[in-house]
Amino acid sequence: MFTGLIADLGSVRALEHSGEGATLRIGTSLASELEQGDSVAVNGVCLTATDIRDGGFAATAMIETLRSSALGALEPGARVNLELALRADGRLGGHVVQGHVDGTGTVSEIREQGFARVLRIDSEPRVGRYLVEKGSVAVDGVSLTISALHDDGFEVSIIPETLERTNLGEAAVGDRVNLEVDVLAKHIERLLERRT
Repeated sequence: MFTGLIADLGSVRALEHSGEGATLRIGTSLASELEQGDSVAVNGVCLTATDIRDGGFAATAMIETLRSSALGALEPGARVNLELALRADGRLGGHVVQGHVDGTGTVSEIREQGFARVLRIDSEPRVGRYLVEKGSVAVDGVSLTISALHDDGFEVSIIPETLERTNLGEAAVGDRVNLEVDVLAKHIERLLERRT
């Protein structure tokens, strides 16, 4: 489990595709805190560190992960949001994020609003059904509050601190981002379905 509070901006050193999936090699200052087998969220996708050395780690992504996320499009040099799994004695400063991406969205508009930057993100209806204004959403692993809803997506307003600490500060129109909705909404829907 994660909180959506990014611990480091890592850098993709390599992305090696094969017929069975892909291996990501990422440089990060968090490498010294990792052990083989640890979970680490990479742009919001929970992966397992398989090799830790030289100030970085490797992780594999299976075909399903590549299909349902934007990880497969990463290129060497890309900056990625990284978060280590929450410890039982840690603070839940963002919201409950599982690292199980529900789908992807596309940044369709960026505008400045006071000191904040507003990103409009187009999303699939299967993702949008779980979103509520002032509710939580993880965008590339970053815990954010939904500031507006649209028929085809939503908006988030991002403060300068978050823009500086995450790769969302580099977001451009047309970028594909990973989205994870609030897991409570999915559980409630499932429970209600069983009652009918």
